[in-house]
Amino acid sequence: MLRSIATSALILAVAAPLGAQDPLPASLPPLPTIVTRGDATVRRAPDQAFLVAAVETRARTPRDAQQQNAAGMTALLQKVTAAGIARDAIRTLGYTIQQDVDIVNGRRVPKDYVARNSVEVRIDAIERTGDIIDAAVQGGATAIDRVRFEIKDRPSVEREALRLAVVDARARAAAAAAGAGVSIVRVLRIDDSRQPDYRVPVMAMARSVAADAATTPVDPGAIEIHATVSLTLVID
Repeated sequence: MLRSIATSALILAVAAPLGAQDPLPASLPPLPTIVTRGDATVRRAPDQAFLVAAVETRARTPRDAQQQNAAGMTALLQKVTAAGIARDAIRTLGYTIQQDVDIVNGRRVPKDYVARNSVEVRIDAIERTGDIIDAAVQGGATAIDRVRFEIKDRPSVEREALRLAVVDARARAAAAAAGAGVSIVRVLRIDDSRQPDYRVPVMAMARSVAADAATTPVDPGAIEIHATVSLTLVID
């Protein structure tokens, strides 16, 4: 019993000085900062292309439309793979069978059934894009919906653009600080203002290609990768 009372007294004796300390401030004063924005654009030649080819067939019955379409797509794939495209570089994008209709005097008049099968072909040797377009058309493609160019190692290019955007923002901050007669202490915050990538694909229309015709000309141009950052820096 005496030991218990003595222990309680010790706790009270230790706690009392702690309770007597001054309370911590509710909030620290805000740091003086400067906020700048940096932008950068990196241009790279594309080294990869994606081609979307489609086969569309019409018939009086859905079965006939399907069978004709299967034969057409098989011929297209054989022609494209014979041109050097691996099967794992080809994927189906969509397949539909539906009945076409006309509107006559406000009434729906049924017509033929339409089957459409579209595939995307990845072309790693970008200089052969024109050859593959020709092969797809010769193989029976009724439409070349689009050709899209890409960079295989796109993430590394995006990181380079981001690095340059930070460099730009830091240079702007240094100029602003010098003009204000203050100095930069440290970086407090970096915000990557990444925006959705709305790349516009290069469009190409299907056409008949003779066996001895010249290769379809394709100019991939250059791809621009943009980056924007907001930099918050502590100043003194």
